[in-house]
Amino acid sequence: MIKIYVEVCEGAAPFRVAVQAESIGRAVSIMEGRHPGRGVRVVFPIDAEEFFLGSAKKSEGNRVEGDDLLRPVPDRVR
Repeated sequence: MIKIYVEVCEGAAPFRVAVQAESIGRAVSIMEGRHPGRGVRVVFPIDAEEFFLGSAKKSEGNRVEGDDLLRPVPDRVR
């Protein structure tokens, strides 16, 4: 399980979201499915300390599909 931040472009107001999934590709795919027709991109640089998650973090956030989780981005990351 990994965690990355993605940016979703909706008009002039893009927003960022933290996504937990089995892979980077799966995280992007989840967001593309939730926001069809919108631009979705991985936010770089990826924070190495937050990238790999243990099973203890799975209980946080909102359940989306299977083990995939979404979490709002804290203001300090934006």
